[in-house]
Amino acid sequence: MTAETSQTLDRGLRVLKLLAETDHGLTVTELSHKLGVNRTVVYRLLATLEQHALVRRDLGGRARVGLGVLGLGRQVHPLVREAAMPALRSLAEDIGATAHLTLVDGAEALAVAVVEPTWTDYHVAYRAGFRHPLDRGAAGKAILSARQQPAGDPGYTLTHGELEAGACGAAAPLLGVSGVEGSVGVVMLADVVPERVGPRVMEAAREVAEALR
Repeated sequence: MTAETSQTLDRGLRVLKLLAETDHGLTVTELSHKLGVNRTVVYRLLATLEQHALVRRDLGGRARVGLGVLGLGRQVHPLVREAAMPALRSLAEDIGATAHLTLVDGAEALAVAVVEPTWTDYHVAYRAGFRHPLDRGAAGKAILSARQQPAGDPGYTLTHGELEAGACGAAAPLLGVSGVEGSVGVVMLADVVPERVGPRVMEAAREVAEALR
């Protein structure tokens, strides 16, 4: 801690991070141990966070992340979209296909940024806000592949006709970005995805991940 920072705010943020890392919540005693502070401090932190709906406590007294974080989370997409646009534009123009950034939203994949190429005669219409199951389409499957290999690089994923007849997809997951689970990909009208597309999509995913760090 430095003179310019707030110890109380720092502890409150650490509480939120600890709660976000568990599906079962944490007790006051567990939080006290993890934070290295006494239970009275933890009670005060939780009471303050509860007032802002950022934390809730169940009947058993375990603290969990509250629904108030959803209001904060809605502001994340525009920031992520802005950071990703340069890499998406470059990808779309280079490949001549519609490029997209897709993030996890519950059990679905949600396209939050889409860039269409400017020089092609035709391309797949793909709109921001488009949703599909995580286990269908290249974008969602790339995200699932990263979940299955948390310590490695799963490469890229190719699909054909899973979301739209005659359309192929290629996507690579975002890696090493804390708090963001997503992928970068392209969708095109083709029988086969050209060989260079996969590596180029991986490069774009690395560029977006770097912009978000």
